[in-house]
Amino acid sequence: MRPSVLAWAMAATLGLVIAEVFGGWLGHSIALLNDAVHNLSDVPALGISWLAMHWAQRPADDEKTYGYRRAGELAAFTNAVFLVLLSLWLGWESIERLRSPQNVVESWMIWTSMAALAVNGGITLALVRGHKDLNLRSILVHNFGDALSNIAIIIGAVVIGYTGWHWVDPILGLAIGVLVLWSSTGILRASAHVLLEGRPKEMGVEEVARAILKVDGVTEVHDVHIWSLGGGEIALSCHARVPDMHMDQCESILGRIKELVKKDFSIGHVTVQLERAGLPAQSGYVMPEPVKR
Repeated sequence: MRPSVLAWAMAATLGLVIAEVFGGWLGHSIALLNDAVHNLSDVPALGISWLAMHWAQRPADDEKTYGYRRAGELAAFTNAVFLVLLSLWLGWESIERLRSPQNVVESWMIWTSMAALAVNGGITLALVRGHKDLNLRSILVHNFGDALSNIAIIIGAVVIGYTGWHWVDPILGLAIGVLVLWSSTGILRASAHVLLEGRPKEMGVEEVARAILKVDGVTEVHDVHIWSLGGGEIALSCHARVPDMHMDQCESILGRIKELVKKDFSIGHVTVQLERAGLPAQSGYVMPEPVKR
């Protein structure tokens, strides 16, 4: 999939956010304003995927030796902090509306939400070809949540029109605000985890170390570090103890280690330091237990 598709999706989402802000202001609907924030929370996810696709072609340089992949996570972290604060403020506004309900214009709620439903549907159709990609799959799931919010607002507007229960609008706004807070804190945790060089959650350090121990010639693995470089790229560094052998044999072991972690764990950036002697027994940092051969 081309990055231009994601750029179009971001532009359409931002246009939708502006439309919902105006619709919520003109229709006096706190639910539409909260849904605008909900749709705004899609932008970091789209931006991460766009940056990952666009900047993956940009080579590393002498200053950014790992490249520019983490710029997407940095942008996501900043946006998530803003969205958390904004969702809390809109949640407070929803509670105030519950105390003092205001008349809403149902037609603005219905037509704006129908337009939002059409935009979210169009983005989903545009991205459905990349459903096997984890980044794009998360966007599809997020868009499904957006569509549910749009449908809820339409139903709420119809209920208000027939019953005059104007408290339905702030209830919907509060529910959408909770959804925004939940999704934003998820983005905040995930981006902070990458920025702090956290281990990818789909694998364990000991799991990878024990897999490396299966390589013939490796008798011990320690000082294992696994972290994400951003953009789906994972790095590994470790020390491996091997018997005294010729350099050609060492190169063969290194090649097998890299092939194994690439195949089993999708780790593409691997640095292995081979050693003839293990760590002292008192170090307490041998992981896992050395193989007895």
